[in-house]
Order: sequence, then structure tokens, then C-alpha cells
Amino acid sequence: MSKTPTMRLDRLLSNLGYGSRKEMHTLAAAGQIVLDGKPLRDAGDRIAIGPDLPSRMTVQGRPVDPPPPVVILMHKPVGVVCSHKETGERIYDLLPGRWRVRDPALSSVGRLDKDTSGLLLITDNGDFLHRVISPRRHVQKSYVAELDRPLTGEEGAIFASGEMMLEGEEKPLLPGRLEPLGERRARLIIEEGRYHQVRRMFAAVGNHVTALHRDRVGGLVLPDDLKPGGYRVLDAATAETVFET
Repeated sequence: MSKTPTMRLDRLLSNLGYGSRKEMHTLAAAGQIVLDGKPLRDAGDRIAIGPDLPSRMTVQGRPVDPPPPVVILMHKPVGVVCSHKETGERIYDLLPGRWRVRDPALSSVGRLDKDTSGLLLITDNGDFLHRVISPRRHVQKSYVAELDRPLTGEEGAIFASGEMMLEGEEKPLLPGRLEPLGERRARLIIEEGRYHQVRRMFAAVGNHVTALHRDRVGGLVLPDDLKPGGYRVLDAATAETVFET
């Protein structure tokens, strides 16, 4: 049985973005940090860090932010970028401000381009991130595409062939599965995540994607009641369902 890790209170809260260690000592001395109903007056105390901490600890009267490792499921809106470096509104701007300075830092698990909406995972767990994007895991991603032109009926066989080449690339795509949803609407299920892959696949068969939405990654489905810009912190068991098909 693994032992629950511990950390100094001032370091934990500083890493979660609440402020400097000195500021955490001031909060503690003022009785603003409470664990299991009792104020923690010494920010130098070591405390156990488990997934239940937000239900046991408050900082200034509010539940403490989830400690690492954390996995967040976000409904990414159109017009928001996933990169830390790109200009414009970023997915991290949709999270509480202090989460942008957490240590370890949060990163998206793969990316959705600015004009694509839908299910996006964000984590500070490097092992989880690399397992999800690893080709050996065969994690499927489901996209619903709105198209400029009607489907011809030939796209499914081309996408499933395992021989489709994208312009400028030398390696064929893994087979993808197309499910027509209407004359100009379709679901495409793929395992890879090449640059603008879904848009480029439809462009290669003479069509143009006018809107793109990802509704599933592995066994994780975007909840119907999660509005664009909304997010949820997943418990460990739920996060692992991403590896189910």
C-alpha cells in the first residue's frame, strides 16, 4: 500500500498559487486556513496530501484547490487557444487566476485549434498526458464536422483504407471511421492527432469543414450539461476511463 505523501503547508499552498510562503504564514496565523474544522496556525506544519483534501481544508472560507495530480475536463469554446504562447484568449484564462501559476504547471493533453470546440483534457500529470497521446494506447477521438458540401459516399472507404496521405506528409494515416449524420454532417473517429488532421482529411476529398466539435476522447464523453467554457475536475478513476473504448 502506497503511503500518502506529505508536504509543508506553506509550500503546498504556494505551489497551488495562493501566494508566497510568507503570505501563507500570515494567513495561517490569522486562522484563515482550516483543516478538519481546526485552524492551522503554523504554516510550517506538514500535512497529508490526498484527493480528499478539498473536502477537508478551507482557505479563507473556501475549499482548497485540488492538489496535484489533477485532471480537468473542459468544454473548450470556439475562439480560445490551447497554447501558453499564442496571443488571444487561452484555455487557462477560463480557470481560476491562481491556477495559471500552479507548480507543477497545467498543460493541455494535445490541442484543439482555435476554431474547434469540445472535449479537452488539462493536467499537471506528465505520465497521464503522455499515456493519453501515446500511439501505443490507441486512444480514439470522436469529432463531429459540419461540411460545406454534401458527402459523396466515397469518403468512408478512403478514410478507412489506411492508405490516405495528407499533403506534405510521407506517412499514411491510420484508418479512421466515418459515420454520416446528414447530407453535410458527419462524425469522424480517429486515433492520431496530426496538425489540423480532420480538416485536412476532408479537404483531401474535396470538402471543407465549416465547424468542428470533439465530443469524445477514449471512454470520456463531453457531458451534455457542461457549457462552453465550463470545466470539471475528474477523480482518478474517472480520468482513467479515457483508456477505455
